[in-house]
Amino acid sequence: MPLKMLVLLNFALAAYLTGLIWTVQLVHYPSFAFVGADKFVAFHRAHSTRMGWVVMAPMVAELGLAVWLAWQGRALGGIVWWSLALTLLIWAVTFFVSVPFHNRLAQGFDYIAIDGLVRTNWLRTLAWTARCLLLGYLLWRLL
Repeated sequence: MPLKMLVLLNFALAAYLTGLIWTVQLVHYPSFAFVGADKFVAFHRAHSTRMGWVVMAPMVAELGLAVWLAWQGRALGGIVWWSLALTLLIWAVTFFVSVPFHNRLAQGFDYIAIDGLVRTNWLRTLAWTARCLLLGYLLWRLL
């Protein structure tokens, strides 16, 4: 695949996931606190199922493309490695921080877990934003 296309695909996925994470951070996760305790388990189950469809395939594709870009785009310098590092950070925070909070919330309404999820999700929000900006800059340089 031509390098410009690889950078474009990385940027497109990063832009999609960045927009999604900002929506989740500012709108969706804070709204968890307004769901009644009696309906929370069903709400969270529906949330997890639906978000899985929206997030998992793009995240897997993003990881694969980030590795590919770091390998194929080595001549572009450190920016491709920073992009990969941010992707790995996002995955680490997702599975070692966010997923445990979601597992707790799957048991029922827990305001402390909701607050923890919102606060720690800033790590992913900022990492995706930084990755999107880095890739946007790289794409601009290549075009």
